Amino acid sequence: MILHCGRFELGLERPLVMGVVNVTPDSFSDGGKTLDAQAAISHARRLIDEGVDLLDVGGESTRPGAAPVADEEELKRILPVLEALRGFPLSVDTRRPRVMQAALSAGASMINDIEALRAPGAIEAVAKSDCAVCLMHMQGAPETMQQDPSYGDVVQEVKEFLAGRIAACEKAGIARNRIVADPGFGFGKTAEHNLTLLKRLPEFAGLGVPILAGWSRKSSLGRITGRDTGERLAGSLAAALLALLGGARILRVHDVKETRDAVLMFEAWRKA
Repeated sequence: MILHCGRFELGLERPLVMGVVNVTPDSFSDGGKTLDAQAAISHARRLIDEGVDLLDVGGESTRPGAAPVADEEELKRILPVLEALRGFPLSVDTRRPRVMQAALSAGASMINDIEALRAPGAIEAVAKSDCAVCLMHMQGAPETMQQDPSYGDVVQEVKEFLAGRIAACEKAGIARNRIVADPGFGFGKTAEHNLTLLKRLPEFAGLGVPILAGWSRKSSLGRITGRDTGERLAGSLAAALLALLGGARILRVHDVKETRDAVLMFEAWRKA
């Protein structure tokens, strides 16, 4: 399986590691650490040295309770980073069509959208390019999504939503080999919902697109392990391996070097 990602063709014969580059003051794990563009670029280059396959650059925090950011501020944060790193596969974590268009012009080759291209003009912005897109499920909005998330069957509802968004993308002219699906761990979901999705992740294979899993350092790991955000490496790696066993092909993580080793070990075990 190949993911067509702008001018890059990313093979999925082994799982890919997507490294997080947050150019924000308020992201839940590393907010403020790489708000300065040069700090973000240096961080990104360190992740490249550690073996990351693609980088996910974000200029707006979407942690629970986060306030929205204006388009202009989001662009001010991310564009210098994209320009400096445009020779590498770059994803941009945004839900705004204007930001998508500017990011693609600046060298991004993937859009990672927590709203799954539901904003007016978003699906058109992606369709007229040749970038890849990650469609994520989220119940509610970042400001309120964790107040009281509720589902009948969380797996069935998330699958149906993602299937609908994939169909909408294909109808708009976005080829299936450009699409990735993300169940949205932690986005409008309790720890129990997240665990159910993780345990039943093999059921998402029926969507027919690669699955991205993002458990890195999230609050569900804290609830399970009792560890603070900066102490969740072991839990993050365990969740990553469980996601790989469930069929995930892309892992979105903060700790690239350690996750890369875990992927190599998983692949050695799988091929033994």
